[in-house]
Amino acid sequence: MSKGRIAIIGAGPGGMSTALAAHRAGFEVSIYERYPEVKPAGNILNLWPPPQKVLGLIGVDTTDLGAPALTTFRRADGHLRATVRLPDEVVTEYGGGFIGLLRWGLYKRMLDALPPGVLKLGHEMTRFEDHGDRVVVHLADREPVEADVLVGGDGLRSAVRRQLWGDQPIRHQHLHLVGGYLYVDDPQRPPDSVIAHNRNTQASYTPILHDGQWGYEWWVLEACDPSAPFDEDLMAFSRARAAGFSEKLRSMIDATPAENLQRWEIRDRRPLKQWSQGRVTLVGDAAHPTSPYAAYGAGMSIEDGYFLASELERIDVHDLGSVRRALQAFEDRRKPHTRRVSQQAFFTGYAFHRIPRPLRPLRDLVYDHTPMLQKVVGDATPDHILSQLAEIDQVEAARPATPAAATPQP
Repeated sequence: MSKGRIAIIGAGPGGMSTALAAHRAGFEVSIYERYPEVKPAGNILNLWPPPQKVLGLIGVDTTDLGAPALTTFRRADGHLRATVRLPDEVVTEYGGGFIGLLRWGLYKRMLDALPPGVLKLGHEMTRFEDHGDRVVVHLADREPVEADVLVGGDGLRSAVRRQLWGDQPIRHQHLHLVGGYLYVDDPQRPPDSVIAHNRNTQASYTPILHDGQWGYEWWVLEACDPSAPFDEDLMAFSRARAAGFSEKLRSMIDATPAENLQRWEIRDRRPLKQWSQGRVTLVGDAAHPTSPYAAYGAGMSIEDGYFLASELERIDVHDLGSVRRALQAFEDRRKPHTRRVSQQAFFTGYAFHRIPRPLRPLRDLVYDHTPMLQKVVGDATPDHILSQLAEIDQVEAARPATPAAATPQP
């Protein structure tokens, strides 16, 4: 018997995670995706251990999902600045610091895990009405649908967020990147991930695994003027920015097929003070869009869906007061984590690419000759990862003794 109806707008990682976690908890779920097919926004991706753990718990096959990556931060000439060190047991279970993969690889695994009939393509939400006892979702050229809870997982330009809180400005970070990927027959061992900087540019790479094929993803990132048109050849742009970095990276760029290149400008929004209202809430980029400088946007979206379902699982969703308290508990749990990550990503991007040029030699002197970057990135990141893993364990231990709707994958 269904515990209630949850309608989700958007079939990105946050929407699919919410659907899988809520289905596991016994809810009737539907994802309404406005496009006729699910397409990832971007080509390359990294996942830290907590979202990997969540994926396995909500029924996604995580076997060989991505390539293990051991992460170091370096100067362009290879000088070591920081190392991300996780406990041996975490490295063994989750593949180092994070795994490298293609976005479509993640989407495909999540789509395969969705129960039949959950995903409804070509269904565009035009507005919703929260009647207190239910939410009515209006769809373009279709009959309205009703739900006990509405979840906006519809990304940076979320229509759910806009109706809840108005059309707030998108924050352009004055950064852009070009990323690409290639496959190789014999990947490097150990699987090092190198995040490297010179005075102006980040030029980095990490191993990937996609559908059984090993390879590498790489990216070059620097400041830009968002008002200026971009008409450079992506390969020429990448080669020019990677000059002075490692020969390994430069050879990867040279070997990358043109069709595997993509450019995007980096945008986010300032953190919302409130995500939820009545029977409606937000997950993922709809709530906390995050710069890829954090390598955690998709991961936080996946975690959001899991933690939201864990709050709803313990209540009667037909009772409005219980729903309000559960949604508030969800965002109160998530906001400190997501705010920390998104704001740190913003300020890290600023520090590496947008501080005044006269200050950059001083910045590099600090990064090269003090433990600052090791403490801020190398040590703080593992602490944060371990705290998230522990929080997931606590949620699992406190779950109601109800039959799971999906069998977690190992």
